[in-house]
Amino acid sequence: MALNLHHLRLFRAVAQDGTLTGAARMLNLSQSALSTQIKALEASLGHDLFTRQGRGLVLTEAGRIALDHAEAIFRTAEDLSATLKGAGAERRVLRVGALATLSRNFQFGFVAPVIGRDDVEVVLRSGPLPELLRGLESLALDVVLSNLVPARDAASPYLVHRLAQQPVSLIGPPGLAGRGLAELLAQEALILPTPEAALRASIDALLGRMGIVPRIAAEADDMAMLRLLVRAGAGLAVLPPVVVQDELASGRLLELAQLEGVTEGFYAITRQRRFPNPLVGEVLDAFPKAASGADYAAPER
Repeated sequence: MALNLHHLRLFRAVAQDGTLTGAARMLNLSQSALSTQIKALEASLGHDLFTRQGRGLVLTEAGRIALDHAEAIFRTAEDLSATLKGAGAERRVLRVGALATLSRNFQFGFVAPVIGRDDVEVVLRSGPLPELLRGLESLALDVVLSNLVPARDAASPYLVHRLAQQPVSLIGPPGLAGRGLAELLAQEALILPTPEAALRASIDALLGRMGIVPRIAAEADDMAMLRLLVRAGAGLAVLPPVVVQDELASGRLLELAQLEGVTEGFYAITRQRRFPNPLVGEVLDAFPKAASGADYAAPER
């Protein structure tokens, strides 16, 4: 039996409200008519979509899957309509997801070309990479910013655009200038990304090659927190200088040494779409020095 999109729209309304009564009122239908059409959808899918809990309705596992697909279907329809109308739309929306731990400098620099434009609204969301990729797949997001590259195979819908490759340095107070990298790493307390961070594996490998067992003062999975910790004097931070560029410019902190062979990549992840959001192409083309892969710096926000 072919899927009835009208039934799917009614199902989404019930799922969002949590009751037949409220959804029927919103849809201007009788409760019995709405119930009949939901049962018809369940019959066509071969699964119960709701289970009763008290006075409300709760999605079953099949219902949650159906709702995810319903949202994707209706977002695709809305996206198609907006894209094909093109110039007729007064304002366009760019929906950007960013890894929660990613440098705010990088995030701001990416969207800066469209910030303040009267015809563009920018929506920024953060979260873990799997959640962001689900948003990309369901068309809730147009692009995901990350320092991690998702696994890809022949069937993968993802397109990975490398925007920049940042050096990683040892950052600390100016009073430590003139001392060697090995001495600083061995004798000073360090502030490091957490072991789960992509950057940490390269740092640990370098320390291992140098035969250094670090004295770790703090670990954080967020670049902004690493910045605050080194500013507070908790230790020497290992991070891309762009994260603390304001402090480096003012002389409050100093780039004591670069870690040879340790870098952090910045990427924009999109998915293959028949009607891509044209704003994504605009910001990708406008990103500073993206084509050359050169270092990038933007004002800290």
